[in-house]
Amino acid sequence: MTIRLGYGTNGLTDLRPDDALELLADLGYDGVGLTLDHMHLDPLAPDLAARTRHMASTLRRLDLGVTVETGARYVLDPRRKHGPSLLDPDPEARAARTRLLVRAVAIAADLGAHAVHCFSGVTPPGTAPDTAWRRLTESLAPVLDAADRSGVPLAIEPEPGHLLATLADFHRLRALGGDPEPLGLTLDIGHCQCLEPDPPADCVRAAAPWLRHVQIEDMRRGVHEHLPFGEGEIDFPPVLEALDALDRTPDTGYRGLTVVELPRHSHAGPELARTSIEFLRTHGPSSR
Repeated sequence: MTIRLGYGTNGLTDLRPDDALELLADLGYDGVGLTLDHMHLDPLAPDLAARTRHMASTLRRLDLGVTVETGARYVLDPRRKHGPSLLDPDPEARAARTRLLVRAVAIAADLGAHAVHCFSGVTPPGTAPDTAWRRLTESLAPVLDAADRSGVPLAIEPEPGHLLATLADFHRLRALGGDPEPLGLTLDIGHCQCLEPDPPADCVRAAAPWLRHVQIEDMRRGVHEHLPFGEGEIDFPPVLEALDALDRTPDTGYRGLTVVELPRHSHAGPELARTSIEFLRTHGPSSR
């Protein structure tokens, strides 16, 4: 199996940063989905540069790849989950999220990351769809410029309940923005099971040309709840075969990480990190 497996630090929030990375390396993971947040790498900390250098050194020492994720719940506003968003009615609030993403691109470049993940946010009440799409496109423009300069792609994630919720929505954003080269896709396999009309394995193949980051977990149809493997409805062997095949396809060869995404299971993070990699190896193509 050529898939490069990672685990998200948003599922290891009870561990110190170095302890989390040591754990993943010991378990045999190839990399980490690093959520910029106060417990692991705070993007607003006054000593950010020193912390980033230390993180980069630790990643190199452990031979771990990294994707920078920006889904921290309260990193900008301690009272509003994921607030402010790129769709906020207040231009200054939108600008604060844009600045955070631009900073995330710089951090990713310093870490040698494969991509920077982000999402659109929920459409505010009373906001017309055309207005929301315009705000999203305008808010992302400086981030895409930074991504282009740094060579680190931006990988936006279709998120249930958000303005950009599906693969079709991703293509709408591409069209509105003039198909910018730095704009790629984060594909969450659970979200495919939750929302997409096609099976997750078909979603992988359809997304291949734009794929810059992959998240994986179990999920049920119509229920946005990230579940440990085996607790949902996903048939994983076809999904893993589709991901494995990407590496062998010259035009779409995906070299990034496939990151286990269990943000509500930190209480059992070390054990789930172990059982997750065992499950993925057992159900992957090389096991049959």
